Amino acid sequence: MLIEYGVWVSRLGLSVVFGLSAWGKLADRSATRQAVGDFGVPLRWVPAVASGLSITEAIIAVGVLLPWVSGPAALATLLLLAVFTAVIVRLLRRGEHPSCSCFGAASATPIGPKILMRNGLFAVLAVLAGIGAQTHPRVPMDLPADNAIGCAVVAALVAVLVWLAGQLRALRRRVDEQALSTLGAEGLPVGAVAPEFELFDPQGAKTTLEDLLTGAKSVLLVFVHPGCELCAALARELPRWRARTGDALAIVAVGNGDAAEQAAWGFEHGLGDIPALVQQGNEAALRYRVRGTPSAVLIDSEGRVAAPVARGGIAIRELISAVRKAPRVPARDRIPAGASR
Repeated sequence: MLIEYGVWVSRLGLSVVFGLSAWGKLADRSATRQAVGDFGVPLRWVPAVASGLSITEAIIAVGVLLPWVSGPAALATLLLLAVFTAVIVRLLRRGEHPSCSCFGAASATPIGPKILMRNGLFAVLAVLAGIGAQTHPRVPMDLPADNAIGCAVVAALVAVLVWLAGQLRALRRRVDEQALSTLGAEGLPVGAVAPEFELFDPQGAKTTLEDLLTGAKSVLLVFVHPGCELCAALARELPRWRARTGDALAIVAVGNGDAAEQAAWGFEHGLGDIPALVQQGNEAALRYRVRGTPSAVLIDSEGRVAAPVARGGIAIRELISAVRKAPRVPARDRIPAGASR
């Protein structure tokens, strides 16, 4: 009987995954069409492919629950995942990282290794469901009715909770975007006290501004996004530029989203020993009034904003060059603003 329950749970899991995916795509059709186009589908086919994909996923979500079609539905799941994974691998090999939007606006994050791993887990689930459909074709009819219905209710509750979590992420992203649009002039005034922030690595370790301001160094916060091609080009140049400043400058690449994907992005694009960390939402970008990527904020060793926001690779390179050329004055010899000898 335990095997029968496993078969039923695997089918419910597939139904939840593809039901949420179909619902997300249908609820945000513009994001779905944008994602389909970014994945290389010709423009004239984008509306048809976007609609067809949503309908196919909805059919799979229902089909895996029905005993007489659960096997073909599981096979269709494997085929769909195989196509999707092949497209992702092709894009990653070309250095492209479009937003996935697999579950609508709630998952509008750049593609990366994490999505490949996720697809692999879904494929394993589909294989289990397909095997179960062949070896136990009468599931869930062979299970006690109250237990089978109870499992379905639990799966539905899980789907609702996952959907609500996705809506909260999407809402937070929209709030951040709205906040960025109402900040006024970009960047903080030169000389302003640099706001505190918290950045995180894949292990969850926290880095603060105080941690970075060690050894009387200046700190350069470089705001990047994995889906930004200009950011990728900048990442390859940053180690070389930083090397010219010696120990006068500490550089941190600041992204948002998943810390593991940010670290993998930094490794892929040659950041070397420059940390690639993530902020919570757009916390640091909001506090420093940074509106786009790639952009950089220079903070001096006393914790003050040392220059206007540098937008783009050329401006960031010039900012790093200015740090290299600037004379380093010991803190004890500096004259406070408005004071005299």
